[in-house]
Amino acid sequence: MANNECDTGAEAAPTTAPLSDDPKQWSYEVLKQFRLIFKATQQHSLWVETQCGVSSAQLWMLWELSKQPGLRVTELAKALAIHHSTASNLLDKLAKKKLIQKERVNTDQRVVTVTLTAAGEALMATAPAPPQGILQHAIFELPEPTLKALNKHLEVLVKEMAIKDDDAMMQPINPLPKRQAVKKTG
Repeated sequence: MANNECDTGAEAAPTTAPLSDDPKQWSYEVLKQFRLIFKATQQHSLWVETQCGVSSAQLWMLWELSKQPGLRVTELAKALAIHHSTASNLLDKLAKKKLIQKERVNTDQRVVTVTLTAAGEALMATAPAPPQGILQHAIFELPEPTLKALNKHLEVLVKEMAIKDDDAMMQPINPLPKRQAVKKTG
């Protein structure tokens, strides 16, 4: 496996015999697909963090900056489909690691542009692919008709789940929590 490729440990969807017309069986198959997507996304995020020392959302942010140096915080937030405040928090963490540099625009001190430092550029040179994450990469590669149909069907699912947390859709997906070692007593 190349240096910038990732084996997330998630298995590809197994090929099975054609399913029956039993709706319950189709429900199970859809559930298994979601489990596969969530687990692979979380495992990839954890793998990125162990390889790079940054979260997958931070790596995606660095990648956006490597493509377009000098982006504003609001532009980065839009590129990652996250809240402005979430983008600011991610950037603060990257600044502490000296991977980015923030600069205020002279004409309007409220406007902050962001560029990679030499350390940020070095990290991107060795970063695993895809730098925006496996779920995002796959979604961005889907043809428009597929995206529109998928969005329509996911809206139905979200409505059926009665999800009221609009803020959640503007937050990055976090990796699986690191397992805590269980201490043996006695």
